[in-house]
Amino acid sequence: MPLEHLVFLKLGGSLITDKTKPLTPRLELIKSAANEIAQALADKPELHLVIGHGSGSFGHAVASQYQTQDGVHTAQDWHGFAEVWRAARQLNQIMVENLSAAGIPIIAFPPSAGIMAENKRPASWDTMPLITALTHDLVPLVQGDVIFDTQLGGTIFSTEQVFQHLAQTLVPSRILLAGLDHGVYSDPQKPQEIIPHITPENYQQVLPALSGSHTADVTGGMEAKVNLMLSLVKSHPSLTAQIFYGAEPGNIYKALTGGQFGTRITA
Repeated sequence: MPLEHLVFLKLGGSLITDKTKPLTPRLELIKSAANEIAQALADKPELHLVIGHGSGSFGHAVASQYQTQDGVHTAQDWHGFAEVWRAARQLNQIMVENLSAAGIPIIAFPPSAGIMAENKRPASWDTMPLITALTHDLVPLVQGDVIFDTQLGGTIFSTEQVFQHLAQTLVPSRILLAGLDHGVYSDPQKPQEIIPHITPENYQQVLPALSGSHTADVTGGMEAKVNLMLSLVKSHPSLTAQIFYGAEPGNIYKALTGGQFGTRITA
């Protein structure tokens, strides 16, 4: 059920938290992002928006301790699963409060409450409540989260994976990934050099430049993000993904209102 002018926006964990310090939100950046989103929605009333956020220093640190992404089997694993959920839930509440305070009609759809997976792939998820929220101009909020899994017991589902699943039904026109990277770096040692455009044709050339995050990230870092976005644009050639620096004042607003900068990923 494609919606016209539908955009998925991810606020990365590195953007909204200090990933070097456990359970540390960047409140000023969160508030600034919320205000820019609210302004974009006010200036472009035709815009439909799904917001997602990473777990940053909340979920990833705990998930790394328990290796939740690899499966949940023992009693200790299940206690760890619940700890990861609580950490992700804590950050999600911070996001709900700040987005709401900016005047955004936000409503949360945590993956842990809806997705059933089979070997890390979603087997079932009733997305009709989320779609209904969108059609009434509410703004769904999703997140990186723990999910139950019929084969592994439980695992971790990243925000990009949530977007990938939702895109099969909703088919957004753009997916915007706002983080602390200015885009995909052609050389990680030279962050001023950005690869402006990635396609299936040039992927092998840029592959050596892709590397995982330096801080704890159980969902694979930049390489995983690019691979997921490439998979999506190949399935839906009308879709464009954009990876950009979200901490620069105004950048989130510019991206939401059509500005093209950072790294674009297209078919």
